[in-house]
Amino acid sequence: MSQNETLLATNPVTRPYATSPGWASVIADAFRKLAPQAQWKNPVMFVVYLGSMATTLLWVRALLGHGDAPTGFIFAIAVWLWFTVIFANAAEALAEGRGKAQAAALRASRQRVYAKVLREPRFNSSWYMATSEEVTAGMLVLVEAGDTVPADGEVVLGVASVDESAITGESAPVVRESGGDFCSVTGGTRVLSDWIIVRVTANPGETFLDRMIAMVEGAKRNKTPNEIALTILLVALTLIFLMVCATLLPFSSMSVALNGSGKIVSVTVLIALLVCLIPTTIGALLSAIGIAGMSRMLKANVVAISGRAIEAAGDVDVLLLDKTGTITLGNREASAFLPATGIDEASLADAAQLASMADETPEGRSIMVLAKQRFGLRGRSLGDSQPVPFSARTRMSGVDMDGRSIRKGAASAIREHVQSLGGIYPADVERSVDEVSRRGSTPLVVADGSRILGVVELKDIVKGGIREQFAKLHLMGIKTVMVTGDNRLTAAAIAAEAGVNDFLAEATPEDKLKLIRQYQAEGWLVAMTGDGTNDAPALAQADVAVAMNSGTQAAKEAGNMVDLDSNPTKLLQVVEVGKQMIMTRGALTTFSVANDLAKYFAIIPAAFVATYPPLAKLNVMGLHSPTSAILSAVIFNALIIVVLVPLALRGVRYRAASAQQLLWRNLLIYGVGGLIAPFVGIKLIDLLLTPFM
Repeated sequence: MSQNETLLATNPVTRPYATSPGWASVIADAFRKLAPQAQWKNPVMFVVYLGSMATTLLWVRALLGHGDAPTGFIFAIAVWLWFTVIFANAAEALAEGRGKAQAAALRASRQRVYAKVLREPRFNSSWYMATSEEVTAGMLVLVEAGDTVPADGEVVLGVASVDESAITGESAPVVRESGGDFCSVTGGTRVLSDWIIVRVTANPGETFLDRMIAMVEGAKRNKTPNEIALTILLVALTLIFLMVCATLLPFSSMSVALNGSGKIVSVTVLIALLVCLIPTTIGALLSAIGIAGMSRMLKANVVAISGRAIEAAGDVDVLLLDKTGTITLGNREASAFLPATGIDEASLADAAQLASMADETPEGRSIMVLAKQRFGLRGRSLGDSQPVPFSARTRMSGVDMDGRSIRKGAASAIREHVQSLGGIYPADVERSVDEVSRRGSTPLVVADGSRILGVVELKDIVKGGIREQFAKLHLMGIKTVMVTGDNRLTAAAIAAEAGVNDFLAEATPEDKLKLIRQYQAEGWLVAMTGDGTNDAPALAQADVAVAMNSGTQAAKEAGNMVDLDSNPTKLLQVVEVGKQMIMTRGALTTFSVANDLAKYFAIIPAAFVATYPPLAKLNVMGLHSPTSAILSAVIFNALIIVVLVPLALRGVRYRAASAQQLLWRNLLIYGVGGLIAPFVGIKLIDLLLTPFM
């Protein structure tokens, strides 16, 4: 082994797991976020933050003998307002902590590796050693068995087995080769066998691993459009209530002056009233909901470029899905033997099995399995026979043995073959071929010399449960469109069996792009998956574009999500996670608004009963005193945030339902629940405070 080779780092990285941060770090982050530059990013909680500072100053003033309310009362209000801010910070810190833990694991896994940089694009070219930090885009590197891929790139020469468990978590190695849709390699993965020459496509700090670290950092998450719109609404409500509370002090003073009785409402009470009136609950949890949505997407092994992509997934109207590998299993399987007139099914199965013994394709193996299941035929030794491998030119395969020339292949190819030998192509076989094609299956014709024996039907096997999944999507008002290169007849049959709404047959990259633009022009949001360079234009156009990690670099750069598992059906799960995030935000917003309405019954009468004594009749909760009522409302306002944090992080339970059904469910569960909770919670807190009043 050369000196250079001994420098090679061959330790694979370890895939990060979604660990939860420790409480010590969460509490520390919560206090760290008390800095003004962190607080002003959340306008609603910034008002609470200012209220906390103001009541703290009022308490200090009360200690000096100039308080506008009892010193103990002001102190209690100040403490619980600070708790409200800290609880909101802790909710965000807890959500961010998950992403930071994943990012820390990724950083720990990133190691310096050494690369063999080639001077020419060939295996036996001279090379020199460079560290991964010195490898830049455009360089050619040789990666042999045991080496770690130094940076993201595409295979330009060779084929190798690659361990991608560091990225995907899957232990099974994958094959990467030049050309096609499986040429992309990721920095940090390890070559297990053979060798590949990789053209580097990313500069240091721009690799997929670096992008993953940036993506999972919750603190770097950009707000989504809906989240921004909701924030604007919350800010508007906060400003309205701020102006209302600001005008209540002069009204109270004027009322006392005119009536000659009563007591002016204190600034401390007005601050407590303001905090209870503004939407603090959803304001405190809004950021945590978005960050947790990205974390749930990563848990599904999908890396989202931004929160915007996750939210768009929740609003998707149309799903474009490839047939092969998504709707069907990917390989066609033999489903029936259809013998010609005068030929029994067992003879056809026997000949088809013989013709498939040297056929290593999944279709050939499925023919042997079907023959064994139907007639107990087992594989036999070919002996001195001559296997005839499949050729794209002849479109046939088979075997020459014991004086027999058995062939199987496309109907037109077998027709030409038999007619060239002086045989006749039977009309009943032609009818069988047409019937099989109309069913959406593929017909393979079997011949023994110049005699046609019959047809083997190869059927696309629709994945189990896929029809039920599409039914759920239809319930949510999502249209499913199957995209395939098959002819319209085959595409129509598979679409009907799978239960999709529509299909695009004989699809080209231009057709996909045209279809997406057509839907978008009609106001629909479109999602699709892809892995090839020819999918890149459509992925770039789609609103939600899930690129396969096994696909080309062009596809991954065009998509706004990357599926580390390279599973095309993951698009369905992506939509569910997006829907769940939107449902969670809607549910907690509904709860927060209802919650605030209920709090008004507790705090408004208590705040102004000293000024307007008749308001005592509105004490429907039967609270002990105005002081205990106000303090109970403030305490409940802080504690409800803690109670709702697990729901914000976990998300509400996903249900396949229409938007109208979800709206009524939100109103029934979270609306009614939000109205009832304050009455129960504030009353219980009041009972606990009564002995100390």
